[in-house]
Amino acid sequence: MGNVSENVAVTPAVEWLTMPDLVEVLDVPLGRVRRLIDDHYLVGSRRTGVFAVPAVFIVDGHPLSSLRGTIIVLQDAGFTDDELIDWLLAEEESLGRSPIDALLAGHKSAVRRLARTLA
Repeated sequence: MGNVSENVAVTPAVEWLTMPDLVEVLDVPLGRVRRLIDDHYLVGSRRTGVFAVPAVFIVDGHPLSSLRGTIIVLQDAGFTDDELIDWLLAEEESLGRSPIDALLAGHKSAVRRLARTLA
């Protein structure tokens, strides 16, 4: 796969939410936040030293509904959490935008179709 993490450097600045931030934004207890991560509704990274989730993965106080299936497809393709975050945030030529932007616009089928080709 190469060093996918380098892609994040070229994406616009990413706002990261730590566990306490997630508790506040999602308005749920810490145990529920951990379950959302364990059940692949959210994915995060320790690349900044502390575990955090990109804020763009949260929409209207909830995890983006189309994110879970996409996370699972990418994990099945062998992506690490850092690699799949990088892929979601980086511009994807075939989509004409980043996969996360396509998911936010309601194009989960196109994103997942592309993700399946990466296995």
